[in-house]
Amino acid sequence: MSHTTLQNVAELRRSIYALNKELPISTKDVDQIVEHALLHTPSSFNSQSTRLVVLHGAAHDKLWDITTEALRAIVPAENFAPTKAKLAGFKAAAGTVLFFEDQDVVKGLQEQFATYADNFPIWADHANAMTQYAIWTTLASRDVGANLQHYNPVIDDAVAAEWNIPANWKLRAQLVFGGIAAPAGEKTFAPVTDRLKIFG
Repeated sequence: MSHTTLQNVAELRRSIYALNKELPISTKDVDQIVEHALLHTPSSFNSQSTRLVVLHGAAHDKLWDITTEALRAIVPAENFAPTKAKLAGFKAAAGTVLFFEDQDVVKGLQEQFATYADNFPIWADHANAMTQYAIWTTLASRDVGANLQHYNPVIDDAVAAEWNIPANWKLRAQLVFGGIAAPAGEKTFAPVTDRLKIFG
């Protein structure tokens, strides 16, 4: 495989917000993509602390109903219309992947390797982010659109209650996915010279 294949797929991965429920692949294919990323994404000390929940169909719709009600309780009524419209856009998609980190694993590593204790939560988030990227990019390679959201911790308790999530799983992100109803807009880039230094 040419390195340009990976680079081309990386360029396909965009935040796509105009999504629908017409997936170009099966839900089993989505599940396989998620499982593969979970198994093959690296983690510090091989901690494997990332935990995933995939919500399809009615379960996905329920998540965004939960999120809507949670935000309705904290957003002033006169300002809620734009928030409601945004959340309806997420519900219009086909599914959501919930990303968690197992805090028992993180705490266990902190106790076992006390010298690095402060770093283990950071490294756990690194592994989680790599898993998010692996799933998001692989979905893009199959013409599935996605966008990443962070409604945690506002929805944490309701999500845990609805899907019987263990107390030691900490919600980190929500990847909304679906058929692409409209492509992402043009992407702009900050100057590489301000962001990259090369020596030697």
